[in-house]
Amino acid sequence: MIGDVTLNWPSVIEFGSGRLEKLKEHLGGCRRVFILSDPPIMTKIEPVVGELKSQSIEVQVSTDVVPEPPFEALERLLEPVRTFDPDAVVGVGGGSAMDLAKLVAVLFSGAQRAEEIIGIGKVKTRKVKLVTVSTTSGTGSEVTPIAVLTDIQHKLKKGMVSTFLVPDVAIVDPELTLTLPPAITAATGMDAMTHCIEQYTNRHAHPIIDNIALAGIRLIAANLETAVHSGDSLEARTAMALGSLYGGLGLGPVNTAAVHALAYPLGGEFKIPHGVSNSVLLPFVMDFNLPACVDKYADIAEAVGIPPHGSREEMAKQGILKIREISERCGIPSSIHEFGIPESAIPSMAEAAMKVKRLLDNNPRTVDLEGAESIYRKAYQGVVE
Repeated sequence: MIGDVTLNWPSVIEFGSGRLEKLKEHLGGCRRVFILSDPPIMTKIEPVVGELKSQSIEVQVSTDVVPEPPFEALERLLEPVRTFDPDAVVGVGGGSAMDLAKLVAVLFSGAQRAEEIIGIGKVKTRKVKLVTVSTTSGTGSEVTPIAVLTDIQHKLKKGMVSTFLVPDVAIVDPELTLTLPPAITAATGMDAMTHCIEQYTNRHAHPIIDNIALAGIRLIAANLETAVHSGDSLEARTAMALGSLYGGLGLGPVNTAAVHALAYPLGGEFKIPHGVSNSVLLPFVMDFNLPACVDKYADIAEAVGIPPHGSREEMAKQGILKIREISERCGIPSSIHEFGIPESAIPSMAEAAMKVKRLLDNNPRTVDLEGAESIYRKAYQGVVE
């Protein structure tokens, strides 16, 4: 029996090379536009800013974006935006820039504070147009109802989920990713891979998302290494952008699971980039989940290029090893101890991860405190059984 699903996606998704040019069209009629951009991409945004100003549109630009942004970074942005009072907010960059832009759009009026909207469905309204422009192939934030901030005090990432965080317009232009450094390409690409895998094996999986997720896995597995090592390949970059978009489209209706939950403490406490945290943990969580989803992991194995043979369990195991191989070939470490994380930190990380219930509840196999510690210990050792 096919279950219910709710799809809250942007009204318009512009995908393809050169689609950045569409940004000014989607902002036509606006009076004041606030643009938050990752600094490296500003040279490509400046011509658009100039055209908007030539149309008598006031534009305020900020490049105050930090990776894995804390609540304090958001607070620094809000006051000047409040004074400017835009009728459109644009986020240009990776997940950090787009997440911050989403939160600015719903919070700059001052009706709510960031702490009040942590969790699901807490945002009351959004009264301005929201546009996202993705410049990495990984987070999927350009099409999701999700934003994430880092709670420095509690050393944990905290998510906000709301239909009001879904952008009105999402622009995915693969040309914007051509100059992305190899390390960021690898990390964001494996983040997208993790999205697709966790959606396909999710307790709340749905056939609509299953098809999108498998397509994303195929694209990413076939093109990530090329994008990392030959970054000027527009063909590989376009395939990665589409695979990432597929992963993003599944985050709202299905979302992720234990990999992301266990990755949050790595980012919150040890500042490990989100995509890298996901990538290093992914094989170990898959190994833990294997008894609960052999057939789906076998499907994933075929999607990453393992020819059908033997038992479904053997296929599934080879798929896990192949995914780890892709990560390693892209230069991502294979164990968490390589980041200098002490083994003594495992119990506290496991306790922190258990607080991310909204994601752990999606996992195909129940993860308790003992299970979380077990996954971390295997990830520390770096050995996939």
